[in-house]
Amino acid sequence: MDVLQRKVIQEDVVQYRLFLVQTDGLSPQQIEQRLTHLVDDILANVAPLLIDYIWQHQPFGLKYHPKKGDVPAHIGGSTQFGDSIEDEWFIVYLLQQITEAFPELAACAEDNDGEFLLIEAADYLPKWLNPDTSENRVFIYHGKLHIIPSPSKASSVGFSKDIVPSVAQALALLLTHAEACEASGKMNAAVRKRLHGYPEKIKAGLHRAHCFVPAGVAAVLSRRPKLVAQAVSAFYLRDPIDLQACRVFKTFPPDKRVLTMVTFTRCLYAQLQQQQFTPERRSGFTLPPRSHPQYKAHELGMKLAHGFEILCSRCRLPSSDPDAAISCNPQWKRFMESLIRNGYFQGELEGSARHRKLKKSAENFFKTSVASKSSDLSPGEEVLQLLQTESPLDMEELEKLESQLPQEDSDSWLDITAQDLEQLLTERSGGRADIGSQKPEAGYSLVAVTQGMKNFLNAMSSHEGCFIFLGNTVDELDSDDFDEDEDEEDDEVEEDEEGAHGQVESNGTDSLGSIKEIMEQMDQELLSTNIGQSFGQTNKADPHSGPSSSNPPPAAADSFPTDEEIDDLDSIQPLDLDVNLVANLLESLSCEAGLAGPASNLLQSLGIHLPPNSDTT
Repeated sequence: MDVLQRKVIQEDVVQYRLFLVQTDGLSPQQIEQRLTHLVDDILANVAPLLIDYIWQHQPFGLKYHPKKGDVPAHIGGSTQFGDSIEDEWFIVYLLQQITEAFPELAACAEDNDGEFLLIEAADYLPKWLNPDTSENRVFIYHGKLHIIPSPSKASSVGFSKDIVPSVAQALALLLTHAEACEASGKMNAAVRKRLHGYPEKIKAGLHRAHCFVPAGVAAVLSRRPKLVAQAVSAFYLRDPIDLQACRVFKTFPPDKRVLTMVTFTRCLYAQLQQQQFTPERRSGFTLPPRSHPQYKAHELGMKLAHGFEILCSRCRLPSSDPDAAISCNPQWKRFMESLIRNGYFQGELEGSARHRKLKKSAENFFKTSVASKSSDLSPGEEVLQLLQTESPLDMEELEKLESQLPQEDSDSWLDITAQDLEQLLTERSGGRADIGSQKPEAGYSLVAVTQGMKNFLNAMSSHEGCFIFLGNTVDELDSDDFDEDEDEEDDEVEEDEEGAHGQVESNGTDSLGSIKEIMEQMDQELLSTNIGQSFGQTNKADPHSGPSSSNPPPAAADSFPTDEEIDDLDSIQPLDLDVNLVANLLESLSCEAGLAGPASNLLQSLGIHLPPNSDTT
């Protein structure tokens, strides 16, 4: 399909859709009814994972979408994940869990990069599969990655790579030939590796920190702890107009501040912690000396307060209170029934403290992710509404809670050593870097450097890039990689050979002669320069000969070579290509000063790891 005809997805946004695989015999009304009820059942099923999850920008949500063009009716949504790439992969994990629990559904997910699941499994894709041939072919079904195949000699199932199947055609093939559509074990393993650690990874990605915040902020966070994400984003993406509202804090005056525990994601904490910011004197915020043991808590609280003040400055106080209507919402009743069926309340007695806490969390989740009217309120309006409905602040109670705070988490994870970074890069490269590190002495060997470059230069390539690269071998390719267009490629080669044979005979001699003339002219021009001295040479001269015979003095820059010098070209020592290659690579690495650059990127992609430059001179 023409790239201009494809839908454009906003950057840092993931779109996801869930289709009914079997719709035969169902009317459009029955399909809509089935999908609408599935929304409640699905969200109730994954509610234990979502209720305490803090999203960077937007939450995961599902709603019904009627049939439009060739796209069947489905349920789906879109989520802006911003800087938190983990939000995107958590959604993939959710889709995996949903398609396992609801086998009648098949899911697909895309972002502005396209089929990002294929990017994760790029090392193991069949040769025919690329961005131009993957449209409407990639699904998560029964919890596994499935690819609508292209017919091959081994199997006739699928659609030609030149055809873009409709979603309905792809779903029909998925239903009747699920085994043939299941992606290879290596592709599924690559996706599973990226999802490894869920759901435990959710808690591991949180960071608890002490913050000195205005009492109003502490009260808001006690009821809506997830609003911390919007506050951090407001501060992180502030502009001069936003800061004008922070000259005088009208909503969260800093005269009454308390120490409280705030739960961030690691991404949000890093954004808040790493930004340097000095508050205006008129704001009323003063920070203790940096040597103060609670300086970090004061600084974090000051930044967080700015974020909440900015949120509130962008909106007005809403006139209605949605809390009063939640119990009257019929969707809430169905949602509660689904929660009870899925054991969300863990057998707790209704009215108990634990039951009330779980129900309150479910209400918050319902209003932000399920109820259709949740989008009517902006984060700032929600904050103002909470302040309006909140009972008068009890400073004594807040100060009492301050003395009972648990210990905050260590943020040593922010400090990444060179070894930690190397390990992360190795893990993200799928273990490819291990090729050069299985034997440390081989990884640092200059022979390995030169041999790796030679292998790269000798590798087969096409307009799509080098074919054997990043450690790929023929064994790693699927069996249908080479039989796709084998016959037509042979025919094309034969035709090309027959047509080109006459041309080669007619102009081959002329071309060769002109190349030789150009090379001779270049040699004559270079003889008048000192450029030859910059290259290492192989010493093949007679060891008993004097220095004058092995290293003739260079010609003067303003003189031309004599006839004798031109005739003596054969006596020039040959270049040591390996030495020159290594020398130039090392010089490039030294100029990069430890940062990313062409030389380090090239060696990294070849699985070659050189030690850092320890030469201090």
